[in-house]
Amino acid sequence: MDRHHIGQLLFVGIPGPTLEPATRQTLEALHVGAVILFRRNVGTPGEIAALTGQLHALSSRPLVAIDHEGGRVMRLGAPFTQFPPAAAIGRTGDARIAYRVGKAMALELASVGIDMSFAPVLDVHSNPANPVIGDRSYAADPALVGEMGIAMMRGLLDGGVIPCGKHFPGHGDTQSDSHVELPIVRRSREELARIELAPFRAAIATAIPMLMTAHVLYPALDPDHPATLSRAILTDLLRHELGFAGVIASDDLEMRAIADHQSMSDAAVATLLAGADALLVCQGLSRAEEAFTGIARAVDDGALPAATLAAAANRVARLRELAPHSTPSVCELPNAEHQDLVAQILSAKT
Repeated sequence: MDRHHIGQLLFVGIPGPTLEPATRQTLEALHVGAVILFRRNVGTPGEIAALTGQLHALSSRPLVAIDHEGGRVMRLGAPFTQFPPAAAIGRTGDARIAYRVGKAMALELASVGIDMSFAPVLDVHSNPANPVIGDRSYAADPALVGEMGIAMMRGLLDGGVIPCGKHFPGHGDTQSDSHVELPIVRRSREELARIELAPFRAAIATAIPMLMTAHVLYPALDPDHPATLSRAILTDLLRHELGFAGVIASDDLEMRAIADHQSMSDAAVATLLAGADALLVCQGLSRAEEAFTGIARAVDDGALPAATLAAAANRVARLRELAPHSTPSVCELPNAEHQDLVAQILSAKT
C-alpha cells in the first residue's frame, strides 16, 4: 500500500495564518492532498499569498481550498470583493451574472494562490425554516438552481479555480444544522429526484469536477446511513445511476452529525467504503492523523480494499490537473469592476 495515496485523500485545516514548523512537519508526514483555509488563516492579501506559496512548496504540493460562496460564507474580508449571497444572484434570473460572479471570485482567489472554492451551492431552498442553507441557495426552483450553479461553476473554472458543488443529494429541506446534529429529509424518492437531485443531475451533465456530500439522513434512499456514509447514495445513486465520474468529497467529518456517532478513524474508513474520494478534516490536524492511521489500518487488515484507495487517489490526481501550476495571477484589490457587479446584483428587481 502506498501511504502517499492515503494522504492525498485528506483535505485538512491548519491552525493559524502562518506555516509554523510543527504544522509543516505534520503536513509533510501526512502527504495531504489539500489544505483548507478558514478565517483563522487569513491575513492581508500578501500574507495569504505567502502562506499559499509555502503550502504549494510542500513535497505533496497540496491544493489550497476555501469556502467562498458570497454572503454568510466568505472567509476573506476586504479588500476582497464582498459578494452577496446566492439568493441575490438567483433573483436576477440571469445566468450571465452568476458566471461573471464565479469568474470574478476566481480571479481574486487565484491572485493569492487559492486553487479551489467549495462552491456553487446546488441545494434547493425548499424549506424556509432551514437554519443552515437559506440564502446560500440560488432559489426554490430546481431548474434555476441548476442553471445558476452551472454558470457559477463555469465562471470559476474560467478564472482558474476548481469548483465543488454541494451538498449532495441536497441539504435544502432540512430543519436542523448538520454542524450540530444529524438532520433528516423525509421526502419520497420521487420528490428527491424531482427537487433535490435535479440541480446535481444538471451539473453532472456539464462535467462538474467535484461534489461534496451532505451529512443528512434520507430514509427513502438509505434508512440507516447519512449520505456521507451511504454506499447506496454515493456509489449506487451518484456514481452508477447519475454517472458522476469526478471527485466525491465529504463535508467536514468533524461536524457533529458524524462525530457524535463514531470515531474519526471509523468515519474516515466508512466514508471511503461508501464511495467518497476526499475526506475533509477541517479543525484539528490530530484528527487528520487519526483518519490517516485508521485508513492505513483498514487497508492492512483487508477491511478497506487497496483498489478502492487507489481509485480514489487516481480521481484526486486527475482533479489536481485542473489547478494552475504557475505563479499566481494578478488581480487588483479592491476591484472596482467587481464592486460594480455587486451593485448591479443588489439593484436588480425581485
